Amino acid sequence: MQSAIVLGGGMVGVSTALHLKRRGWSVALVDRKEPGRETSYGNAGIIQSEAVRPYAMPRDLATLAKIATGRTNDVRYRLASLSHHIEPLLRYWWHSAPKRHREAIVAWARLIAWAEPEHDVLIREAHADNLVRRAGYRLLHRDPRALELAIATAEENQRDYGVRFRILSGSELAKAEPLLRDDLPGAIHWLEPWTVSDPGGLVAAYAGLFQRLGGRILSGDATTLRQTASGWSLDTVEGRIDAACAVVALGPWSPDLLQKFGYRVPLVRKRGYHMHYQGGRPLDLPLVDAANGYAMAPMAKGIRITTGAELTSPDAPATSVQLANAEASARSLLELGTRVEQEPWFGTRPCTPDMLPVLGPAPRHRGLWMNFGHGHQGFTLGPATGRLLAEIMNGGAAPFDVSPYRMDRF
Repeated sequence: MQSAIVLGGGMVGVSTALHLKRRGWSVALVDRKEPGRETSYGNAGIIQSEAVRPYAMPRDLATLAKIATGRTNDVRYRLASLSHHIEPLLRYWWHSAPKRHREAIVAWARLIAWAEPEHDVLIREAHADNLVRRAGYRLLHRDPRALELAIATAEENQRDYGVRFRILSGSELAKAEPLLRDDLPGAIHWLEPWTVSDPGGLVAAYAGLFQRLGGRILSGDATTLRQTASGWSLDTVEGRIDAACAVVALGPWSPDLLQKFGYRVPLVRKRGYHMHYQGGRPLDLPLVDAANGYAMAPMAKGIRITTGAELTSPDAPATSVQLANAEASARSLLELGTRVEQEPWFGTRPCTPDMLPVLGPAPRHRGLWMNFGHGHQGFTLGPATGRLLAEIMNGGAAPFDVSPYRMDRF
């Protein structure tokens, strides 16, 4: 029987372990926490089938100037931490040029097309339908010109990829949601994405399915991974475990581990925050406020506000600026209620400079495999890239060209 150690208990790691187990492998899933308690827990809970274009870095001087001078809430940075980000940001800027971004879209859209079908299988097998709603989400625009541009892009996506949407006027949006105002330009209702009331709970449900199929979940330290004569070994609370293969699915922590084996993978690490609110008016569907860089989503714990990107150092303390700005903006739209937690949650999105995940074998270490770097879409793409990697590891042919995701592109 083939064997693997999968490092990382987020959506990507759990999905990879589950797909390997379904193909008859002996699999140990290892993390320092329970499945679904890190970045996969803290997102907006949207399985984004409409996200056929990876997030490119702005290249126009006006937008870059707004970011540099702190006049936008979707991206903020700490000047003292910029040394951690300069190189990957320069690469990100280079890959965001129109021609290179179009190339990334082709490779990205292939993965997105797999997202909902693969989630659908796991949701049914994990008996997790109670966590999922299939009604889309809404993207609010406060500026008429921005709405026009967004509609034009949506029409391109519909033409090229079959993505479905509906345009709402400000009054139609106010009728659909309990908004305090109806004078906004309007919104795009993306019709096909699925929303999840407890993102960490969905990951835990998939992990439960993995265990029912005979997989093991262990607590351990990924930094103890080492190559042996027959494969790979790792120290866990239950002792040393061995396997022929190891999969690195540690999200933003993956490059730190891989440095140990001589690999250097650049990442743009984007920190995001969230907070829950209860006692206000209920929100029907998730609502993204494009102008102010945040999303609101109805969750089991209340309305969750998730922020945009903060560029900071990994060990920097939490800051309140983006969340405070988002909360103030949200309160201008609806009766939000009061905060549930005393302190905001925060986590880090692992974004590669070319906007594509790292997927496939390590170039110089037999039996070492990668599945990380999904940027903002690890929750969406985990089951898709998990299946793709499992099929490759199992000796099957990939359904499409996987060379854009290979590790040695760096």
